Amino acid sequence: MGGPTKARWAAAALGVAGLLCAVLGAVMIVMVPSLIKQQVLKGAAVMMENKPMTLKLIMTLAFTTLGERAFMNRTVGEIMWGYQDPLVNLINKYFPGMFPFKDKFGLFAELNNSDSGLFTVFTGVQNISRIHLVDKWNGLSKVDFWHSDQCNMINGTAGQMWPPFMTPESSLEFYSPEACRSMKLMYKEPGVFEGIPTYRFVAPKTLFANGSIYPPNEGFCPCLESGIQNVSTCRFSAPLFLSHPHFLNADPVLAEAVTGLHPNQEAHSLFLDIHPVTGIPMNCSVKLQLSLYMKSIAGIGQTGKIEPVVLPLLWFAESGAMEGETLHTFYTQLVLMPKVMHYAQYVLLALGCVLLLVPVICQIRSKEKCYLFWSSSKKGSKDKEAIQAYSESLMTSAPKGSVLQEAKL
Repeated sequence: MGGPTKARWAAAALGVAGLLCAVLGAVMIVMVPSLIKQQVLKGAAVMMENKPMTLKLIMTLAFTTLGERAFMNRTVGEIMWGYQDPLVNLINKYFPGMFPFKDKFGLFAELNNSDSGLFTVFTGVQNISRIHLVDKWNGLSKVDFWHSDQCNMINGTAGQMWPPFMTPESSLEFYSPEACRSMKLMYKEPGVFEGIPTYRFVAPKTLFANGSIYPPNEGFCPCLESGIQNVSTCRFSAPLFLSHPHFLNADPVLAEAVTGLHPNQEAHSLFLDIHPVTGIPMNCSVKLQLSLYMKSIAGIGQTGKIEPVVLPLLWFAESGAMEGETLHTFYTQLVLMPKVMHYAQYVLLALGCVLLLVPVICQIRSKEKCYLFWSSSKKGSKDKEAIQAYSESLMTSAPKGSVLQEAKL
């Protein structure tokens, strides 16, 4: 294995998309419900479900005193980047460190100028197949959020690049600190992006499946319906679930319980297009959804008669693609030049064959000329001898009584 080297990787938009897309892209955040729900109250209520009734009654009184309600109108900006909440202030005052929010409550309130921890990765100097693979995260070779060794493993890369020389049998593995787990994308099909050959990798339908559908995921439970992952164990026990948008590839009852959800494979799936020779992402589109489990809790009046439901809070899409001068250089050096060299070898081979044939042909033609000259010389000497013999016969005196004939030359 190559010696590990340390590098900090910044994550954006819950980190998962930032880890998957190696290039900057456009981010689209979709708030699912038009009337924004009060996440703090309902999350706290579910967390109090198994607490003593006395404590729950005290919580109800505190909610009433602070003016907390099950449903509140908030702007998208407030939900995204935070708003002042008296309940959060109270908890931070008497239970410091319980929430990750120091001032305002918001889904992305504490993510500015943040990172996803310290990754120790292999350089690949001694073994190129291990380049970019994660050795440790924050000094840990495995996490302890889940209930099986397999689920706690830190596999793959940090999500920006993968080892080179991929084949259709390859898979994309990466560790996501925000999802608190390793994930694996599977090869789907070859493709071409701006003239560059790529392999498309997609999330398998079993990525967020529960243990009854996909036994290796049993370690991520306690689970609800298949297709959503419970991330409460690494998110302060808040009943949060990660899934594809509109509960794509999940149990249909999840989408049927919420009005307006229409899962669509083309619109809500995620993919990465990777250049197989280098392992560098060319084009990616990552779509994930964050949901909150809510229900009526006996003893907490603010929850009313809410039926158990996994309610989508938002889903986001981050897309990115290599472009500009970087794309041009990549195409020239890794696609155009190898293609030119590929065809050049045949041209040079043909040229070499021609250069070899030229002297052979010249040699053959030279031998033919020599043969013709020798043949014509031999024939000329025979004619000359015949003429000379005939001339001598004429010069010889004829015997007596013979009749001289006219010689015609």
